Amino acid sequence: QVQLVESGGGLVQAGGSLRLSCAASIRTFSSYAVGWFRQAPGKEREFVATINWSGGTTYYVDSVKGRFTISRDNAKNTVYLQMNSLKPEDTAVYYCAADISGPGVTSMEYEYWGQGTQVTVSS
Repeated sequence: QVQLVESGGGLVQAGGSLRLSCAASIRTFSSYAVGWFRQAPGKEREFVATINWSGGTTYYVDSVKGRFTISRDNAKNTVYLQMNSLKPEDTAVYYCAADISGPGVTSMEYEYWGQGTQVTVSS
């Protein structure tokens, strides 16, 4: 049984910060790459960031580079997404996903998904 649970979403003003958490119930969590994706109303799901099993390799979509940081704590089975300098266009439901073969940048590669957490950035 694999479960991913996102938390930390909320309403913030532009320029603010938020930290999302993804808690995973995976026995071999340290073997999985974990990615963050987001979906805004009327738009398709978009890749945001991913991190490999050791935390030594990360990738980001260009629009969040320099603002978002993905990290993981394998002892806690948790992956984080620190979001700084938030913009209204960051508003979306954010999902975390786990991939045994990752890291990857397409949603098709990920095997397990959380339910999502809403992030709303106001002007």
